[in-house]
Amino acid sequence: MGFFQDLKEDLSQAVNEIMPEEEMGGEAVAEETVQAVVEPVVEPVMPVVEPVVQPSYEEVYEPKKESIFNQPVAVDETATITSCMIINGDISSQGSLDLVGNVTGNVNILGKLSITGNIQGDSQAAEIYAEGAKITGEVRSQGSVKVGHDTVIIGNIYATSAVIAGAVKGDIDVRGPIILDTSAIVMGNIKSKSVQINNGAVIEGLCSQCYAEVNPTSFFDEIKKNGRR
Repeated sequence: MGFFQDLKEDLSQAVNEIMPEEEMGGEAVAEETVQAVVEPVVEPVMPVVEPVVQPSYEEVYEPKKESIFNQPVAVDETATITSCMIINGDISSQGSLDLVGNVTGNVNILGKLSITGNIQGDSQAAEIYAEGAKITGEVRSQGSVKVGHDTVIIGNIYATSAVIAGAVKGDIDVRGPIILDTSAIVMGNIKSKSVQINNGAVIEGLCSQCYAEVNPTSFFDEIKKNGRR
């Protein structure tokens, strides 16, 4: 009996020595488990995507529109073709031109074109003044056209206003007023807003004020319509 009693006591002591360590280990494991549970779950942060702002119609097309429709501005420079010069070919300039010589070709000037020489070709400028010139070709002006004495033009004339004192063989289309001086000779039709024919001017062709504010056809049609009532 003494042997078994001693063995039982030894076993009880061994168990008591082992239990605290297991309990401590269990507590440590439990603490780690609690910490793992308590720690918040960190979700991945999604990057913030800025909304894409589409440019407006004006921002896209207005600059292109301005670049397409804006015309270059004439510079304050005047070139001269002297009387001894003969040019075969087209001429273009952003400035003005005094043409005293002879040109066979088209002349395109952004500024004022003064002609006292000869041109065989079309002419275009902001303003055109011809004095003692010989021109065979179309004459176009964004402003006024002045055909001086001893000037002969064989070709149509287009302008916003005109003063004719020379000879023109061709139609004259003027959006504004036209003045035919006493020495003017016109062989062609005239279209204008208003016309002044000085005594001595000679016209062979039709003269129409089709750009006038009053339309004669509509005026008389209205009178006829009211008369019937």
